[in-house]
Amino acid sequence: MQLSEQEIIRREKLGRLRELGINPYPANLFPVTHTSKQVKDTFEEGKKVIVAGRVMSTRIQGKASFASLQDSEGRIQIYVNRDELCTGEDKTLYNEVFKKLVDLGDFIGVEGTLFTTQVGEKSILVTNFSLLSKTLRPLPLPKIDAEGNLHDGFTDPELRYRQRYVDLVVNPQVKEVFVKRTKLFNAMRNFFNAAGYMEVETPILQSIPGGAAARPFITHHNSLDIPLYMRIANELYLKRLIVGGFDGVYEFSKNFRNEGMDRTHNPEFTAMEIYVAYKDYNWMMEFTENLLEHCATAVNGTPEATFGEHKVSFKAPYTRVTMTDAIKKYTGFDISGKSEKEIFEAARSMGIAVDETMGKGKLIDEIFGEKCEGNFIQPTFITDYPKEMSPLCKEHRNNPELTERFELMVCGKEVANAYSELNDPIDQRERFEAQLKLSERGDDEATQFIDYDFLRALEYGMPPTSGLGIGMDRLIMFLTNNASIQEVLFFPQMRPEKKTVEVELTAEEKGIIEILKTNENAMPLNLLKVKADLSGKKWDASMKSLAKHALTKVSIEGEDKIVHYIG
Repeated sequence: MQLSEQEIIRREKLGRLRELGINPYPANLFPVTHTSKQVKDTFEEGKKVIVAGRVMSTRIQGKASFASLQDSEGRIQIYVNRDELCTGEDKTLYNEVFKKLVDLGDFIGVEGTLFTTQVGEKSILVTNFSLLSKTLRPLPLPKIDAEGNLHDGFTDPELRYRQRYVDLVVNPQVKEVFVKRTKLFNAMRNFFNAAGYMEVETPILQSIPGGAAARPFITHHNSLDIPLYMRIANELYLKRLIVGGFDGVYEFSKNFRNEGMDRTHNPEFTAMEIYVAYKDYNWMMEFTENLLEHCATAVNGTPEATFGEHKVSFKAPYTRVTMTDAIKKYTGFDISGKSEKEIFEAARSMGIAVDETMGKGKLIDEIFGEKCEGNFIQPTFITDYPKEMSPLCKEHRNNPELTERFELMVCGKEVANAYSELNDPIDQRERFEAQLKLSERGDDEATQFIDYDFLRALEYGMPPTSGLGIGMDRLIMFLTNNASIQEVLFFPQMRPEKKTVEVELTAEEKGIIEILKTNENAMPLNLLKVKADLSGKKWDASMKSLAKHALTKVSIEGEDKIVHYIG
């Protein structure tokens, strides 16, 4: 295993701890009584507390030292005095363990009493401490200079997303995004529960992927010897429950779509869908705007939010605009009564990329997406979609060419989608069959399966129902001012890490490699340092770079550290 010099030193400290009879990974419970926040909120001089956390900074000063501990709620300063910690003759716990064997990033637990320093900082005078977990890799801790400039920040997005565990430790502001994410889910769940609706679970592995137009992930069930699909939506299962007699059901579901990735799309994402019997899309619009005002206030303390350069208000009510009017306003083209061919030609004349596989609904969707949606910054309901765009939606009560559907647009992006649900089983079958024909034409976003069991459920009767779906990841992006979905997912999907990279070496690095090559690719560290004849700064930089790029590794053989060339 390739190790950096610091990693080797930490492993040596690990061995020394064990020699002293200290288990660096103890199994027993550590009886924490307070978090850092609780210490500060309920501070009393002389009060006894037990806290635990990571060592994030130290100031070692002979017989007394200061350190900063970071736990789940912040940081607290500790003061370690040799004679307070080691009341007997044996001072090993301070002189050896705390001063020399504890590193930044280590988890320790401390017992002590509260006091205020001369500069007014609330601190803990440590009377006992325990090592709870020894870290073998150094944290990439940012540094701030006297002018307030940040240096060595852990800011590279790819590293942050791959190593979120490090990101959360060294960039505390990142944690707040995920705290707000949990607040959003809790607020929405409380809103639904207060209305009397029931949270349910539906299958993730499905024999037929339905409820949306998307390309699914496919897997195989060995025992049944059948293909199965990762859920692209949970709509059809939730509506089966309405058929079964529930008046209102909702689910926070993990959905999976085998499509492109960008700043607003991840192949695995979280959606919330809710279905309420005896309601229509007009009722659902009012329900949605009240829900989002409630959620925004719960997350940020106000219905106002900032997203990029925009100030957005989630306070109800929201503007309502029909899709036909939106397209007419921003393109001058009226889609009403137009044939597929006429819409195709209009889209092409607007410079929109279209092809013969696209049906009428897809063409209208492309026009709206390219020319209209970016204009809607404040929350706006786009209503009354053409029937071809909405195979699961009820026909509009006043216009048979349209459906009773709305999408909520915020800052040019769709956040919510809702219908007066189609509950006519014959109409639903015809819509599915029309979608299947589009799929056969080559439209890979059209429905490729007909869920006959869902049709059978509708034939048993489903009451008038309205359904709503909200992209939870996108909503929290708006509420936390994050333009990338990767910032609001703990572990976003990433490309596999590259194992080999082209490295441009400095003259000093090339010299070190040549020395190793002439000595059968290995040499004691001390001898290599002498032969390289570099300044301390250049030596350290060269060795760190060679190790980082997996060109050298260090092993311990007896009392010697051996450097190996492995490039």
